[in-house]
Amino acid sequence: LPITHASIEFFIEGNDVVSRCKVKANYKTGVEIEALHGVTIALLTIWDMVKYMEKDEKGQYPSTIIHDIRVIEKKVNKWE
Repeated sequence: LPITHASIEFFIEGNDVVSRCKVKANYKTGVEIEALHGVTIALLTIWDMVKYMEKDEKGQYPSTIIHDIRVIEKKVNKWE
């Protein structure tokens, strides 16, 4: 898949970290899966970096949640 652009953005909203991944390709198929993959890996990386701060005495993470991963917008290029 000829990806021409990929970027990850992070925003802090209160106690939450929000991540957005933008992917572009000059191809006849979409890149939704690539964008979903990018944002998921970004959030898992943050989780891994901060997990030591929340781990409880049982080794659990009671407040850390990754949620609402979704495609926000899809722009379609018309191919002939």
